[in-house]
Amino acid sequence: MQLKDKVIIITGGCQGLGRAMAEYLAAKGAKLALVDLNLEKLEVAVAACQAQGVEARAYLCNVANEEQVTQTVSQIADDFGAIHGLINNAGILRDGMLLKVKDGEITKMSLAQWQAVIDVNLTGVFLCTREVAAKMVELNNQGAIINISSISRAGNVGQTNYSAAKAGVAAATVTWAKELARYGIRVAGIAPGFIETEMTLGMKPEALEKMTSFIPLKRMGKVEEIAHSAAYIFENDYYSGRILELDGGLRI
Repeated sequence: MQLKDKVIIITGGCQGLGRAMAEYLAAKGAKLALVDLNLEKLEVAVAACQAQGVEARAYLCNVANEEQVTQTVSQIADDFGAIHGLINNAGILRDGMLLKVKDGEITKMSLAQWQAVIDVNLTGVFLCTREVAAKMVELNNQGAIINISSISRAGNVGQTNYSAAKAGVAAATVTWAKELARYGIRVAGIAPGFIETEMTLGMKPEALEKMTSFIPLKRMGKVEEIAHSAAYIFENDYYSGRILELDGGLRI
């Protein structure tokens, strides 16, 4: 699929990885529908895409809310007249151990910690994929859906909720690739390792150094490298049903 003039939706599109992918795809001529909950940052991200001479619009939406997702996808289709792609990038962290014992006292991960991450990182991906795929079929638009998983899908200490959600996203990716191929819709995933974003760069230097030391390439990935991979998946019409791991050789 050539990206010029194609309409791509990116959830979590106002900052970090989402914004980097938006600007990268805008440079290739794609039209962007950026979805997030921070209007101020969304407007900045949209302006950055528009500065590259493409159409871009902002949409406020909680991806874990079925009604909001349905309305937003419908509005995007009305505004642009088509939908050719989706990147399910929106996600949150609520890290914590399943249980922790200190001075004989046990503390546990709360149901709220678990549910918040599952709602956004897994249910949100389901809702957005379902509605976008249905709209693409309705409009007779072929294209691709990219789900952002993580190498944490293999299991990572302190991330029971996040790992479970990202493993679910990876499994759903394979399932949907098989189900949606008949409609000309490819589905694939990207599983990043440690990437340079506002969140990771805000870590303490010693923690950052220790984390980087475990990566064979001895550096974190750059958001542009993830964006490059998203463009590759969109443009390669035979890539489907697979998760592309980008972790510098690290395996959790």
